[in-house]
This record gives sequence, structure tokens and C-alpha cells, in this order.
Amino acid sequence: MGKIVLLDDLTINQIAAGEVIERPASVVKELVENSIDAGATKIDIEVQNGGIKKIRIIDNGCGMAEDDIEFAFERHATSKIRAASDLETVKSMGFRGEALASVASIANVELVTKTEDDSIGHKIIVEGGNVLEKSEAGAQKGTTITVTNLFYNTPVRYKFLKKDYTELRIHRRCSNTNSTCKS
Repeated sequence: MGKIVLLDDLTINQIAAGEVIERPASVVKELVENSIDAGATKIDIEVQNGGIKKIRIIDNGCGMAEDDIEFAFERHATSKIRAASDLETVKSMGFRGEALASVASIANVELVTKTEDDSIGHKIIVEGGNVLEKSEAGAQKGTTITVTNLFYNTPVRYKFLKKDYTELRIHRRCSNTNSTCKS
């Protein structure tokens, strides 16, 4: 009998997460880049326990349409490119479509978002890559992403993290006024 098997989706996503998300600072980097690409001029960052217990990114960017929020957590889902030829001209900070899927496969994620045209915001809760809840929610224009229990289902990665105070050294606030919203 052969030794090669196809991996299940959770295992595939956790391996991909290990390539994109090495530590809490990687999560912050990916999510802040998404905020900048969304045209945010104000980005607030909150962390607890060096980002292992909680990371919250709040931005005033363009927000996401209701139809996009669940799809945004799929691997290789992106609003930045449509074809291979776009790779030569992409000007955004990120475009791979891996960040949200990777983070959601190794943490609990709540995303609340609202576009300028929406009268109400929308919320999605994803745990271990599975959508637990999708509903309407009160929100201001922009997106708030809360990541909790980082690496809860990947004990090998968790074991190699440093102490909370050395794991994540970032400023509480950052802003970028030269960004544009890509849809």
C-alpha cells in the first residue's frame, strides 16, 4: 500500500498558516496591511498577552460588502487581482488572499465591517476555519477584526512563542493617509 495521502482542509490551512503566521506580530502585520489597502487613515491596534490572547485591529477604511465577508476567509480569495497578468501591476501591500484564511485556521476571529453605502454593518465569527455565525451588527464605516486564542489548535507553534512582553512590540496607533481602497 502507498504512503502518500491527501491532507484534509484543516491540516492544509494550518500548514499555510505556519508559512504566513509565525507569531502574533505576523498577524498584526497582515491585518494592518489589509487596513491600509482598504484606504484606512486611522488604524487602532489593541493587544493582550503579547497578542496571544487577543489582537484587535480597528480601521476606518472602506469596509467590506456583505457578500464578501464570508468569502474573504477562503484561501486565495482576494480583491486585488483577477488574473496572473495582474501580478505585474499590483500596487497593494498584500494580494495573496492568505491572511484571513490563515489566521482563522489557527485562532478565533470576529470581523465586523460596514461600507459607506450600507445602512447596517455585518459580523462574522470564524473558529478554526469554520464559520460559526454571520449576522447584522451595528458598526461605523470600516472594519474591526478581533483575533483571540491565537494558535489554540496548533500547540507546536504555541510552544515556541516567547514571553508576552517580547512577542509583540508595536505602537498602539498608526495611520496612513496615502492609501486607497481596492475593490
